[in-house]
Parts: sequence; structure tokens; C-alpha cells
Amino acid sequence: MTTTSRAGGDPLAAFADDPRVMLHVRERARRRAKAPLPRDVSSGVQAVLERGGIVDLHRFQAEAIELVRGGRSVVLAGGTGAGKSLCYQLPILELLEQPRDGRKQTALYLAPTKSLAQDQARRLRELGAAWAQPMLYDGDTPRQQRAQVRRRANLLLTNPDMLSAGILPTHDEWATFLRGLALVVVDESHVYRGVFGSHVAQVLRRLRRVLAAHGNTGCTFVLSSATIGNPVAHAERLTGLEQVTAVGDRGAPRSARDVVLWNPELDEETGERDSALGDAVRIYAELVERGVPTIVFARSRRQCELVHRFTRERLESRGLGELADRIAPYRAGYTPQERRETERALARGELVGVVATSALELGIDIGSLRASVVLTYPGTMTSLLQRWGRAARSVDVRGLCVLVGGDDALDQYFMRNPQELLERPVEDAVVSLANERIIVPHVAAAAAEVAVGSVAIDDELWPDGRWQRAVDALVAQGAVRVTPKGAVFVARGRPAGGLSLRSTGRGDVSIVDADSGVVLGSVEVGRAATTVHAGAVYLHRGDSFLVEHLDVEHLVATVRARTLPYYTLPKVDTDIEVVEVLHERRLEGSELVLRHGRVVVTDQLLGYQRMDVTTHRQLGPLVEEVLPPLAFETEAVWCATPLDPPGPADPVDAADPTGETRFLGSLHAAEHALIAMLPLVATCDRWDIGGLSINWHDAFEGGGIFIYDGHPGGVGITEAGFARFESWASATLGMLEGCPCEDGCPACVQSPKCGNLNEPLDKQGAIDVLAAALGERGGWSS
Repeated sequence: MTTTSRAGGDPLAAFADDPRVMLHVRERARRRAKAPLPRDVSSGVQAVLERGGIVDLHRFQAEAIELVRGGRSVVLAGGTGAGKSLCYQLPILELLEQPRDGRKQTALYLAPTKSLAQDQARRLRELGAAWAQPMLYDGDTPRQQRAQVRRRANLLLTNPDMLSAGILPTHDEWATFLRGLALVVVDESHVYRGVFGSHVAQVLRRLRRVLAAHGNTGCTFVLSSATIGNPVAHAERLTGLEQVTAVGDRGAPRSARDVVLWNPELDEETGERDSALGDAVRIYAELVERGVPTIVFARSRRQCELVHRFTRERLESRGLGELADRIAPYRAGYTPQERRETERALARGELVGVVATSALELGIDIGSLRASVVLTYPGTMTSLLQRWGRAARSVDVRGLCVLVGGDDALDQYFMRNPQELLERPVEDAVVSLANERIIVPHVAAAAAEVAVGSVAIDDELWPDGRWQRAVDALVAQGAVRVTPKGAVFVARGRPAGGLSLRSTGRGDVSIVDADSGVVLGSVEVGRAATTVHAGAVYLHRGDSFLVEHLDVEHLVATVRARTLPYYTLPKVDTDIEVVEVLHERRLEGSELVLRHGRVVVTDQLLGYQRMDVTTHRQLGPLVEEVLPPLAFETEAVWCATPLDPPGPADPVDAADPTGETRFLGSLHAAEHALIAMLPLVATCDRWDIGGLSINWHDAFEGGGIFIYDGHPGGVGITEAGFARFESWASATLGMLEGCPCEDGCPACVQSPKCGNLNEPLDKQGAIDVLAAALGERGGWSS
């Protein structure tokens, strides 16, 4: 890799001379390392591969296939377009062709989305293996066809939701398929993190115990992942397996490409940056006009539609109406038929550009694009690399990868430190195996499938007494009864049917569109009062909805779509009670003790403030809206302040003679900055995290800061922060010191979700607090 500041005439690097380019890197192509097909591959499988133009393998494919054929579970970790699919397709074709112990073998493919499963089914059918019967089984499968799928499929393609609610509860009807199940593919496994990943880990445990109950203990797992920091640990936590082997994409070819970091221009007088969306439109239109097939990734449906609309208008204004007809948007909310048609048009080369949300980040085949423009940092390096990997998948062309920086703290930190972005390691994917709000309902579902405690691997799947504690809780609820055969579900209905894999627990408030009746999402009941109270603006994939009514008793918040010039910030009184310290240690170079543990967070809404979406300034006075306090238990990391409140010898402001405002403002600003930068060390979004800065708390016997997981029960986010606190705090300090503002701005200490309306905040004081915590210096600066 070489860093340059000039494009050298390459049309794809036409933007490299622009002052808004923070970094331009030219990456060389990577040559392919070949390996032969296995010598003992059957003539039937070899013929299928040759028809598909496959006569040899990448080196990593050969390594992975050898492991899988030997019964080893593997995780394939690498970029898009590397050829990971063949690592499981070839073994699947082999096992479907050859019975084992006189019994036909089967395979199960799990995808996080229906569209990805459908794309994979199409690819498998195109291989033309007559003995393989790939069949989809998801919510769109007509009921009259489901019995046929159960009887005929030897290769089943589905998703975790359907596996949990539609297959495992009726496993007796799938007995033949399950007894013969030899290979389970978990595609795009890096997606399974946080709450969703923690649920999927439980679903896969339920699958393994059902297989064991059918006498099947020899099933191999293949997980296919983007590049993440902990592929083996993540795969083992997802599956409950103890030995998973990682295979990287060594030997896979990759095209040469230009990587550009683009920062919208800063107005020195106003301190505001040009619109990142507007700059993305200009880049997109320029590339399309040059005939460069391009994908733009937007963070929301609204952004997606705006980029598409403004780009069309820009092209049409230049007399390029025919070209404007060759670009399209792609996002959730369109019908499956509309999305499939866009995919086909891209693959056929009929479209020269597409604007997409994360829906196209996964491995759906969309043909050969040459440029990928990512509109603001997507939250993780894994996601950024996946999106960039959509460009120039053919080694014969040079690609262009662009990141257009937004105005928040993390984006601007990377724009000021561009080389750090490209050199930093990818994040770990975090799942929790200890969140009882997730474990208990899955143990209930497991008890309805096969008596819990009766399967030999139950202690392996739920160690340290986890299933026993869950059973005790369910017995107390009257949902489970302990019998000589184990714990069985005795309540009405199917417990798996009411399980949402994307929230913690059943006590969630559904957010319902009043016009369509569609459930847009959900929020834990403990957070509902501060997020979906009457008058709040609820954002769903970037679209604005005004909350009309919150009914906590019936767990429903009614919203209506509105185009609004403002968003809302709740004014919240927050209190935290420490329940249990799980871990503690001294910080490196400091006498401070950092702790991680279980806490109860209590929030009470006092009102809300309307904020201008452009300027982030307050619109009108605080709207009073007092609701009863709501509490939830979660996990947090916390530490006392390293500095005492400013005293007589410290510099103080005449307007703050006691220094109290400076002290609290410093802690508050440090809290905001730490929350903004936590995604550097844990795979999360700042909206997943909460915080409390306080000038006195019993846990500190003074002032300090709590950073807590916003999901009831916690999903491992703050535990990751605890483990890597020094690097987290050091990056936060660097971000604050590098921000050119004087008193704090949205790119450093101001938060779009502050419960105290960003008051008080002291940027320099936050620098002092973090520097002292890291042992770099002590005392308050002037």
C-alpha cells in the first residue's frame, strides 16, 4: 500500500486533487494463489463444477474444503467476493450425493435475510446438480407447499426466525431431515451480534439439542463471516461448539483500488460543514456521468431516497435524462419483486448506479460495480469494508472506494486521523451468553421441544447452572414443570411463537404506524417513556414519525409519518443503583479502579425539547411531559473522577466561583465523548449506549461516570469497554484534543440524545479528566 496526494490521471481518482480529500491511498491488486480440486471428488460433482467454470480452487478454498470434508467446523473470515460460498457448496454437493450409514444426508443454510437465502437458492439451482433439492422455507412459503418442503428438501434454506418459530417447535415433522443433517451453514455470521446475535446463539443451541434428541451428534457447522476481530471466539459463542477453525481468504484475488476519505468543507465563520449528503450526490453524479458503475450506501431509507432524487435532478439538469433512468434506489420497504428486479438489472449491467441501505451490504449477487461511495461512517470497520468490497470484484478493473465524512464525533475523528482508520483492526463481534432476559424465553422454547435436562449436551450448551436458573424462573411463573424426564413446558401456546429475536424479553412496546397498522419496531418498556412518549419524534430507518400516544399498559406506541424540521430530546432524570460488581481492575498508569457490573437504571421523563435538524439549536421552550419513573437492569462500566472539584487554587470562571458547574460539565462532556467513541472498541452504535455523569454517588464516594448498556440485561458492550478502556479513553482524548472547536460541538462533546439537553458541558475540563485518568497529567488547566 502506498499513500499519494495526486491521482496521476486515473479517471477513478479524479477527486484526489480536491482539498476535501483527507487521504488518497492506492492499493495494489492481490494475485490469486491456486490449488487443485480434491483428487477424490466424484465425477458427478466435478461435472457440475466444470459446467460452472470451476476447474481449480483458491488456496484458502482448498484448505477450508479439506477441513469440512473431515468433519471439522470452520469459520470463513474474509471480504466480499472472495469465493467463500464454494467452501460449503462443494461439501454440500458431495454429502447430498452420498448416503451415510445407509441414510440420505441433508444440509441446512441459514441467512439473516430472506433475500440472501433466495439469492443463494438461485445460485445452487444454477449449479444444476440433479440430486440436490434446494428449497426455501420462510414466512413467504405458501402453507400448502410447506408439507412438500418437509418431505422433499435435502437442502433447506431459511433464516433464524423461521428456524426458531417454524421448524424447531415442530421438529418431529422434520425428523427425517434432522436425522440426516450433516452440515449447517451460517452465512453472514458477523451480522449476529448484540441483541440479535445473542438470540441467534440461543436458537443454534436449541437446534443442536434437537439434533441430539434425534440421535444426530455428528453435524458440522460452517460459518461465513466478514472480517471481524474475533472470528473463532464469535463462532464458538454463537454455536456453543468448543473447537472451530478459522480460515481466512488467503489466496483470493483482489483488484487494485483507490481509497478516498472525503470531508465536506468547513465554513470557518459559522463552524458548520457542507452537507455530507450533498457532497455524496455530486460524487455519485460525476461517477455515473463518466460511465463508472457505482453503488452509494446511505444510512437510512430517507437518505437513500434523497440521494437518488437529487442525483436524478442533477443529471436531468445537465441534459442526461437517459442516464438518470439508469440509476435506482434499493432499500427495505420496497416489495420483494421490486428489489429482485433491481438486483437483476444491476447484474445484467442495465443500471449504472444504485443507492442502497445496508440491505445490499450482504452477499447478494449484483454484478460488477466499479465504485462504492459510503455516506458517513457506518459504525464499524467490518461494515465499511463490506460496503467498499462491493466495488471492483473483478480483478480486471481498478476500483474506487470513498467514505464521505459526517459531522459527528467518530466521523470527524477519522477525517482528522485518516491513516488510523485504514490501519485500525476490525472490531470484535459481541454477543451475550449471560443475559437472562434472552436465555429464559429460549429455555422455555427448548422445554416445549425436548425436556430440558434430558439431553446430554444441555450442561455444555448452558454451563454454570444457566439452564437450571432459567428453569427455576419458569417454574415460578407456572410455565414449566419439573418431571422425572426433565423440565417440560406446561403453559398454553408455543413459547417460540412469541419470541422476538431482535429485542430483550417479551415486555416490549410495539411502535405502530397509525396509518398502515404496520409495526415499525419495538422498544423495551423500561426505555419507552424516554423514547416514544407523546410528542417525541421517532426515527425509523431515517424516516420521521411523530408519536401520538404511548400506552404502557397495553405495550403500544402509536405514531404517524411526518416531515418535520426538528427532532426531540427528552429531559430525563436518571439514577443508577449498583447491584453487583462483576469485574474490577486498576487502570494502567493510574490509581483509579475501573469496575464493570450489573446496575439498575431508573429514568423519569420531565419533558422534551424540540431541536432544529440542521442547526441542532433549540426551538422554543421545554415542553413539560412528566411520566412515572421506569427502571431496567443492565450492565455498566464505571469509574470515579481522577480530579477533585476545582478548589481555591484552581482557575475558575467568575460566573462559576465554586467551580461546581465546571466540575459537572467536565464529567458530562467526558461521558458524551466516551459514548461517541465506544464503537471503536465494541461493535455497537452510540444509540445502544447510555451514560450518567454525577458529582456525587455512593459508588464513588464522590463524582464519577457510568456508561451503561441500553439493552435490558446487557449484551456485552460495556464488558468490551471495560477490557479495552485504556485504548478507548486514549482515542476519546485524542478526538477531543483534535477537534478545532473551542467550547464543544456536535463533532466532539454535544450528543444528539442527551437527557440533559447538552447542559452543562466543558470540553477543556473533559480533556483534563481523561488525561488524568490515563495518568498523562493531573490538575485542572486554565
